[in-house]
Amino acid sequence: MSKRARTPTPERDQAPTQRQAGESPGQAKRVGARDFRRRARTTKPKRATARQAQSSGTGLSELLAELPGLAFVSDMRRIPRAAWICMLVACLNAVCWSLVTPAFQSPDEPDHFAYVKQLAETARLPSSGSEQLSTEETKVLEGLQSSDVRLRPQNRSITSPAAQSRLQRYLAAAAKYPAEGSPAAGVAASQPPLYYALETIPYSFASSKTLLNRLQLMRLFSALFAGLTAMFVFLFVREALPGEPWSWLVAGMAVALAPLLGFMSGSVNPDSLLFAVSAALFYALARAFRRGLDMRAAVAIGALTATGFLTKLNFIGLVPGLLLALAVLGVRARRTSARQAYRLVAVSVGIAFMPVALYAAINALSNHETFGIVSGAIHTAHGSLLAEANYIWQLYLPRLPGTVNDFPGLFTARQLWFNGYVGLYGWLDTPFPSWIDDAALVPAAAIALLCGRSLLRARSLLRSRASELCVYALLALGLLVLIGANSYRSFPATDAEYAQVRYLLPLLALFGAVLALAARGAGRRWGPTVGALIVVLFLAHDVFSQLQVIARFYG
Repeated sequence: MSKRARTPTPERDQAPTQRQAGESPGQAKRVGARDFRRRARTTKPKRATARQAQSSGTGLSELLAELPGLAFVSDMRRIPRAAWICMLVACLNAVCWSLVTPAFQSPDEPDHFAYVKQLAETARLPSSGSEQLSTEETKVLEGLQSSDVRLRPQNRSITSPAAQSRLQRYLAAAAKYPAEGSPAAGVAASQPPLYYALETIPYSFASSKTLLNRLQLMRLFSALFAGLTAMFVFLFVREALPGEPWSWLVAGMAVALAPLLGFMSGSVNPDSLLFAVSAALFYALARAFRRGLDMRAAVAIGALTATGFLTKLNFIGLVPGLLLALAVLGVRARRTSARQAYRLVAVSVGIAFMPVALYAAINALSNHETFGIVSGAIHTAHGSLLAEANYIWQLYLPRLPGTVNDFPGLFTARQLWFNGYVGLYGWLDTPFPSWIDDAALVPAAAIALLCGRSLLRARSLLRSRASELCVYALLALGLLVLIGANSYRSFPATDAEYAQVRYLLPLLALFGAVLALAARGAGRRWGPTVGALIVVLFLAHDVFSQLQVIARFYG
């Protein structure tokens, strides 16, 4: 034996055994103390940096120094491969929908295209909500026979050589008109300009092509937002539901394959960007609840909120929940430093509401409603606030005893919302057969029961996160109330004008969490299998939805 060989000693050989078996409490305590000191040495530089940041100045230079280190942006380098896969699948799904859906056969797409056309060709915003679109776009719509196909399921799109030749003649005639923009943009005219400004990039890139080429390139650009939505849903579930990484993939993949997300993101519509921004905001909030509110998180939340305001006015429905989130996070941060907490909340709110102040000032100077459709929703033209509240309640839930029935013979939760989610495409004129809606109740009920079981098993944890759950609930409630209030404006001429499931897709992050909880509700042994079945279910739903659209327009 070598002289350098270690000679066994009782102390050396028995100490590990004693620690593993727990035979020496004193020694176990010393090991625990040693581990604690090691963690303290590891985190000491971080704590020192945090104290230095809190004690430093509060000027603009400090804020600018924080901007490059936004928490969710810096984490992009460490995004799991599974999240990128979800993003890729969502993008490809939206691209497929952009090819399957005929031109201008998605909700309000002619108006949204007109907005981009006006912005790209004249650098001015639309000045009218009239349906009198530009001559070029009108000619193309005539060549597509859009008015005959829209809302008339018995009519098909361009399916014959004669119809194709006719369309080519109209496209050639439309190309002769100068780039004059489109001052009228229909229902899109009242919306903020961010999404449309981004869409001017593919529009200008294909300016030498026909109008339909430009439309398709814009659709492909919009499909990128579907990928961002799925990725941020994955990241939100990872933050909100730590542990069981396979369940994060269930949420991300199911959302990536959601037919309605692909359908809306495969068309020219600001909803696609709104979905992505909302999912990113949910992720930023979940991250702040889990790791605490710092300057980077405050700036991120404020910037995402400002982006939402500049994307679509429906984002305003999320504001009550956002304010509650900042209040809760500020109270938590106050335990460390009251001054720092106030500063963080002020920075976030200031960044978030700068676009709102500018928008309100512009509307006031141009004699428009201060907050656009939100002002109209608040100032109802008929009835009372109590009647409006009763209408909003019945739009989602069964009528309360003793109240006026605003939807006689209609179970809104099932017939408007559930059936609308199962399948309602095109201009809301392409549904599934009624027996498909009935059959879909079975997997929906199973997912609901499994999610409930998962929540029941984690009820003690839910109590510890009650404030965070209240924030998510208020985010959802605010959006539901805004949708109902806008629908009430046209009531009783129209029963539920805005009862469209696409308006609920800013809550896709919560939907992904429900699916992850449902998979976990099956237990550790069967959970991954159930999760795989959920993803397959969404894939089948997506494929058959596209086939239904093909049959409607080309069959």
